Amino acid sequence: MECRQYYLDAMLVPLGVLINIAYHAWLCHKVRTQPLTTFIGTYSKAQLLWVPAIMKDIDKRNILAVQTLRNTIMGSTLMATTSILLCAGLAAVKSSTYGVAKPLNDTADNGGQGEFMVLLKHVTLLITFLLSFFSHSMSITFLNQVNNLISTLEDPKSIVTPEYVSHLLEKGCCLNAAGNRIFYLALPLLLWFFGPLLVFLCFLAMVPLLYNHDFLYQCGNPKVNHICR
Repeated sequence: MECRQYYLDAMLVPLGVLINIAYHAWLCHKVRTQPLTTFIGTYSKAQLLWVPAIMKDIDKRNILAVQTLRNTIMGSTLMATTSILLCAGLAAVKSSTYGVAKPLNDTADNGGQGEFMVLLKHVTLLITFLLSFFSHSMSITFLNQVNNLISTLEDPKSIVTPEYVSHLLEKGCCLNAAGNRIFYLALPLLLWFFGPLLVFLCFLAMVPLLYNHDFLYQCGNPKVNHICR
């Protein structure tokens, strides 16, 4: 029975993670080849137009620029704080003497509940949340740089050009999106304590939800009709 439980963990959890990775690999391909059919690609194109427009008329749009960047920074700060708090919570649960895994041992098809498997689950979640925290922290760094440089007057001899600021903003937003996706990856892994089958089903349910969020239905737009064909 124990070998069968470990077999479920070794089969279902990696399969769910691979499904999630395969979806994001396909999404990256679509962003590169057909950017206007995806939310990420459309947003990136809009950023290339937003930064020069703000810097060209910064005297009238400085408040708009600061508020827009502040909202993004607040979102990254919230996710970074949540990730590090969950890391601290997992570390506290692991170091506690209270046995939380014992009630699950008698549940059918709940996967392996040995000492090694419980440790593996905690370490996997800790690494995932730490990666999310790192991505959001780096995103805040780049967005703060954009917040300072976007109000700089455009000078042909200066390295602070709209293209340079747009590049920094793109990095910050990409790291923010990566941190969010890593955080989403950790949510199904939380169900691993209750069994690998729940993890696999949760990964399967995430794919259509992410698809509806990531892809835009723009076939009615004549500018992108050739992309939708």
